[in-house]
Amino acid sequence: MSRVQLALNVSDLDEAITFYSKLFGVGPAKVREGYANFAVAEPPLKLVLIAGDGAPGTLNHLGVEVESSHEVTAAISRLQGEGLDTDIESETTCCYAVQDKVWVHGPDSEPWEVYTVLADAPTMRLEPMAEAAGCCATDTSAPVALATEARCC
Repeated sequence: MSRVQLALNVSDLDEAITFYSKLFGVGPAKVREGYANFAVAEPPLKLVLIAGDGAPGTLNHLGVEVESSHEVTAAISRLQGEGLDTDIESETTCCYAVQDKVWVHGPDSEPWEVYTVLADAPTMRLEPMAEAAGCCATDTSAPVALATEARCC
């Protein structure tokens, strides 16, 4: 099963968790410091809330969660075959998870990832931040509303 991911910047994580739990009728699947995600069955959605990054209420990034690394590899081949620039990350720690992923950017620089979660992780992101290239790194090419230091999930 694949599902679309929507990652939002929020000002108050607890308030956002309460609202989205009511909106989708399901509680968060994971809550960590400054971070929560929801695995919504209907509609199929991975909702990610990130506190303290970007302007509250703005888009952090978009994605498609897939079931396996094989599907990420297939997405890489397809996207590159379409002539899109890709940024590939293997076994990267991001959003309290170890992930394989590929990033592309839409025509207005909106960041999209196709990813799979390999395992849970004890930290939000790769450390040190200065060495992170892609996931969780500041994207200064994106419009102000999309520029973020926590572009991962």
